[in-house]
Amino acid sequence: MKQEYQDLVLQACGASSLRVGATIQSLWSGYGQIVRLHLQGCDRPSVVVKHVKFPDGAEHPGGCNTDRSHARKVRSYHVETHWYQNYSTNQSCRIPECLAASSHGDEMLIVLEDLDVAGYDQRRASVTDRELRTCLRWLANFHALFLGVAPEGLWPVGTYWHLDTRPDELEAVEDARLKAAAGDIDRVLSECRFKTVVHGDAKLANFCFSTAGQDVAAVDFQYVGGGCGMKDVVYFLGSCMEEKQCEKRVPALLDHYFTELKSCVKRDVDFAALETEWREMFAFAWTDFHRFLLGWMPGHWKVNRYSKHLTEEVLHKLKHM
Repeated sequence: MKQEYQDLVLQACGASSLRVGATIQSLWSGYGQIVRLHLQGCDRPSVVVKHVKFPDGAEHPGGCNTDRSHARKVRSYHVETHWYQNYSTNQSCRIPECLAASSHGDEMLIVLEDLDVAGYDQRRASVTDRELRTCLRWLANFHALFLGVAPEGLWPVGTYWHLDTRPDELEAVEDARLKAAAGDIDRVLSECRFKTVVHGDAKLANFCFSTAGQDVAAVDFQYVGGGCGMKDVVYFLGSCMEEKQCEKRVPALLDHYFTELKSCVKRDVDFAALETEWREMFAFAWTDFHRFLLGWMPGHWKVNRYSKHLTEEVLHKLKHM
């Protein structure tokens, strides 16, 4: 790590020295890495640094290595930096504190609180029902906090699969009916009355759990932006459950999400209207992501019978709208 970056971390944390620790993970398509830095001489034993370095030639696992793809990624890191520097949440939808950020040419650095030290040191490849509901509570609190908030400096429409940012994937969709309806599905979602800020990549891997699984914090805000809260909900549920589980468990989990949402929205919100609209948007949001998958990786395990059923439901609704 460059000395200027080390100096930034030392100054931001009031530390006397640092040691570069383990790499937590590499960033998508070789765009850098996330590392833990161990500190001396301050009250923080460690911080997590997201170090972005734009490559000369990235190789996308899905084969979509284009100038458009690169521009989208570059913008995503600028959006994430803006998010951490200008937005904050609360304990009910915990995120890491941003301690410093810097950008120099083709490199960016975001210095974040180490959530492991804060008590969120558990990661899950699969979840219990309790942990799943804990994440839905986080999403409900997050959506309630930003309900009606304009996504200034963020993506106008959040999520990494948003139609306007994914023309290559749309072109690759072989389902002619869904391909033709993609614009209408996006329009229905975009014209919903109740909008919030969505995480945009709310998969299970981006949640950090407390030891007992009672509390959770979220990371990775590259695709945070405006939109309907159902986009986060459907993406999260789809990251946790296979088709048979979705068929069996989604209704009760949706009820739980809306119960949590009702408990934390402001009193002047017409919650009955909000719930009615967002329940209607559930199938549209699920189909919107299904559309992306069919163009990006049609053999993905999430392309399943449950997704196809919801897509048929949406296509039928569009005929009568």
